[in-house]
Amino acid sequence: MNYLLRIFTYCIFTLNCATSWADYSNHPDAVKFVDTMVTEHQFDRQQMFDWLASAEHQKSIVAAMSRPAEKSKAWHEYRKIFVTDTRVSRGQTFWLENIDTLERAEKEFGVDPAIIVSIIGVETNYGRNVGSYNVIDALSTLAFDYYTEIEKRESRQKFFTTQLEHLFLLAREQGKDPLTLKGSYAGAMGWGQFMPNSYRNYAVDYDGDQFADIWTNPVDAIGSVANYFTKHGWKEGQPVATKAYIEEGKTIDAKELNKMKRPTKTIADLAAQGYIPAAQFAADLPAFPIRLDAKYGHEYWLGLHNFYVIGRYNPRTKYAMAVFQLSQSIRSKLCKADNIC
Repeated sequence: MNYLLRIFTYCIFTLNCATSWADYSNHPDAVKFVDTMVTEHQFDRQQMFDWLASAEHQKSIVAAMSRPAEKSKAWHEYRKIFVTDTRVSRGQTFWLENIDTLERAEKEFGVDPAIIVSIIGVETNYGRNVGSYNVIDALSTLAFDYYTEIEKRESRQKFFTTQLEHLFLLAREQGKDPLTLKGSYAGAMGWGQFMPNSYRNYAVDYDGDQFADIWTNPVDAIGSVANYFTKHGWKEGQPVATKAYIEEGKTIDAKELNKMKRPTKTIADLAAQGYIPAAQFAADLPAFPIRLDAKYGHEYWLGLHNFYVIGRYNPRTKYAMAVFQLSQSIRSKLCKADNIC
């Protein structure tokens, strides 16, 4: 089928309904995508069309993207998903089973092992839930349909189209069939839930077998998460966050809350605005204020630079706080039970 016929087919569909593509090889954006893959990366054109013909639109992916837990749940509800006795206990077990690798990663990358363990716990419950979607379905749906079904979102379309490009490159580099790769509804893969570009850029072969495998290899997953954090600016030995209280009589600016951006104000600046940190840190440490919906009111925190770095994994305040609090709980349990503090 030539390009003009594909465009005509697309137009006929869109005159009648919001298109849900059962065969993405016919989508006009997919045609342009194939041209890019052939021209820039020397993929076989017919092979690309065959792969995209196997990709299926998934309504459940669009629905899940439209109501992420970070937006739909209050903090006290969100926290109960991730900071649980079971996940803490499994984190303790995972740490002890991989203690040599975690110690090596801390020494080589400077990243707190509690954060590495917590990320893997939050993302996949220590490899128990790495996702059941075909990644090609997820990324095709989000690259070619999501922005039209929800609203015009060129930036999201560009992001997921780039991820689809990296998926095919990753599959070629690792000798895998792209139709067989499984992941989350957003296209994230493996124990650490890396998007395809992150997999290619940050996954490392940490056990020396000449293959960076974060799908099934916890050693590579640990090294890859540590590498990801250090490449995104993790500062060794620096704190992550502290609870805070509001000085009596002070009115805070709600517009400044929960901005997951690199902090520019300092603890001293925020103290002058009425935030009283519960922990004593250097007054010149960069920080930003956080307010979370607890069950019976608000909690206030100050997120520091490393809290922001956790947010490079997922730029949501609730997500970064869940990772931080789970890491604290795991470390506390290990300290009491196994004298690893």
